[in-house]
Amino acid sequence: MRSLHIGSAMIDTVTLVASEDIERASFTNDGRSYLMLESGRKIPAKSIDWHVGGGACNTAVSLARRGWSPSVLAKTGDDAAADEVRRHLAAEGIEDRMIVAPGKATGKAVMVSSHDRNASIFVHRGANETITTGELPASCFEGFDLVYVGPLSNQSADCFEHIAGSARAAGAMVAANPGIRQLTARTAGFLRALEQLDLLSINRVEAEALMPALAPRAEEGPDAHPPSDGPVLLKRGLIAGGFQMGLVRFIRAVQGEGPRWVSITDGTEGSYLGTPEAVFWFPSLPAKVAGTAGAGDSFCSTLTAALVEDKDAETAMHEASANAASVVEQINTTSGLLVPEALAARVAETEGQKALRVDE
Repeated sequence: MRSLHIGSAMIDTVTLVASEDIERASFTNDGRSYLMLESGRKIPAKSIDWHVGGGACNTAVSLARRGWSPSVLAKTGDDAAADEVRRHLAAEGIEDRMIVAPGKATGKAVMVSSHDRNASIFVHRGANETITTGELPASCFEGFDLVYVGPLSNQSADCFEHIAGSARAAGAMVAANPGIRQLTARTAGFLRALEQLDLLSINRVEAEALMPALAPRAEEGPDAHPPSDGPVLLKRGLIAGGFQMGLVRFIRAVQGEGPRWVSITDGTEGSYLGTPEAVFWFPSLPAKVAGTAGAGDSFCSTLTAALVEDKDAETAMHEASANAASVVEQINTTSGLLVPEALAARVAETEGQKALRVDE
């Protein structure tokens, strides 16, 4: 199977700080936590490492280890960081179709991880923001079974409709995992492109950001009746911008715009998958968390590949959850990605976990 991954290529610098060396403030009402860095102070770190990351690179590595033949289409600067990206992809057997942006730097991120290992991330997207439609001719989409579109920013996000339409016209399955800024700043264009997608993968926060735009277009009707011991998000629904919508109704509204499958992740609370036949929930799997970066890329790419391979919803969700659990046990975004034998073993270890149908 051949896949094309469009999105970002980054150099991630990961800083691990002991909990006793950095303050954290947690707020009960909004459920958020903040790391507090003292101005002017030199803070000791347990480790500082760098790795190649970015949505396009992470998901391509995920599918390469699965046995696919991926290619990455992203934009970099003409610098040493770009050379590292190319070396990383070559080592994984991934074809690079890098576009060089003169005068721009390759994207970089600095992750500060402590306490619960849910890193705060400083991002300079650099060349990743500068893709144009002129750099994406129809010929670049030909010959792929899957075109996977990761988060796009600024000028690159303006290409989303073009990418989705061109990929569909080339006969590929089209999957997208957009970022929050793409959904909020370019909502109209994103909604127009939905009819070209086969699969949309978003998290709870992104679903709530998208929901107000879909609410007026959604069909009226009752939502599913969640079991009393069911997952929290299913019982609460999505709330944003003065709108509230049941989760199943939201998933069906998105499907009504085009996608066959809709996936929504909710961190440790598990994930949801809407198929043409049903909506399922699958729990997150146990893991000793070292870092959360890359978990979303791992989950979404694994789920997508399994569905393209005609695996059933429960198997696809189990494999995706198992690969994501493996990734969060490593500090970077790709070291934990599993080859098929290891993934099968991890799934077997958690065979007691089952999908729950939630649209009844």
